[in-house]
Amino acid sequence: MKRTSFDAIVVGAGAAGMMCASVAAQRGARVLLNDHYHKLGEKIRISGGGRCNFTNIHTRPENFLSQNPHYCRSALARYTPNDFIKLVESHNIAYHEKTLGQLFCDDSASAIIRMLKAECDKGAVEWRMPASVKSIEHSGMHFRVQLEGELLESRALVIATGGLSVPKIGATPFGYQIAEQFGLKMVPPKPALVPLAFPPEELERFGDLSGVSLDAVTSCAGGQFREAILLTHRGLSGPAILQISSYWQAAGAKEPIHLNVLPDAAAIATIMRGRNSKVQFHNLLAETMPRRFAESWCNAMRIDQPANQFNETAFHRALDDLQDWKVRPSGTLGYNKAEVTLGGVDTRGLSSKTMAATHMPNLYFVGEVVDVTGHLGGFNFQWAWASGHAAGCAIAEAKQ
Repeated sequence: MKRTSFDAIVVGAGAAGMMCASVAAQRGARVLLNDHYHKLGEKIRISGGGRCNFTNIHTRPENFLSQNPHYCRSALARYTPNDFIKLVESHNIAYHEKTLGQLFCDDSASAIIRMLKAECDKGAVEWRMPASVKSIEHSGMHFRVQLEGELLESRALVIATGGLSVPKIGATPFGYQIAEQFGLKMVPPKPALVPLAFPPEELERFGDLSGVSLDAVTSCAGGQFREAILLTHRGLSGPAILQISSYWQAAGAKEPIHLNVLPDAAAIATIMRGRNSKVQFHNLLAETMPRRFAESWCNAMRIDQPANQFNETAFHRALDDLQDWKVRPSGTLGYNKAEVTLGGVDTRGLSSKTMAATHMPNLYFVGEVVDVTGHLGGFNFQWAWASGHAAGCAIAEAKQ
């Protein structure tokens, strides 16, 4: 059986894996990059509507959830959005800023994949792809990675296999299994940045409003976001819902989600001006939100009278209900619809400087496989770049 030795083997050729491999290799390490899937960087390719929201210029540690909330600080400080932007610009990739600091490729996300592949090639990274790992063992000072018909050896092993989101493009629990094999604890994984399902009573009331979008403030368990929400035939989606879904999941999926669908003072003032009019209440609401939602809301709340027939208490209670619509989701739409995975390898067993296991310094975990989950809008890619860069530097330094 063929046997080959390397300074490092990186398992998982996604964003974090390619970043780690290229950094370590360009600093003098002999690196092999492995992936079981037949398409390179598929999750990068489909991100951002095919244009890849590759970072966010406002990245801060507060944009990430983890049971060890300070863990991400070191890596993020040492490899910033500006560092990745410089790399993008060095490859002449055109990009633009959209809302809330998100940076997207002008053209295809494939440009980022080609850039990362080129950076790996610059360091003479070797590839085994597609090639499934049959087993991983550690003996003495080396890891042994068994592929089909080939045994690989390395001093360092990097697990960059991602989480469970989007299984149709190859997501598996492999990284979690390796972590547990080597004695690391897990934070139970859950779908994150994911649409939410209405409970039966809300589905009956609003399930026919698929496609209706509202400006709203969502809040739950300490998180708060103002962006669009989208009603679907199964529940709620849109940026504000994807954002708050992570907080709802982190809180154990027990708390209600609070929706303020009248977030503007101007909208409230418009309704108040009609307080003493003969206009039906749903028509007043329709001046500030989609008519379909206004009508369904009033039907659900049994409000069918003109505004001037409300007493003062009832009128303000109706406004309060619109500013604090409490929804208790029946669940999420699962990993097929999730952008990322919440939870993963417990970072309390990893070095925040190197990403290595504290009890096994040559075993590294980077990217989505660890319990660091970013907000929507390029933050998870920035974590991939930063964590991959940290591990790549540590591997190269250990070789010297």
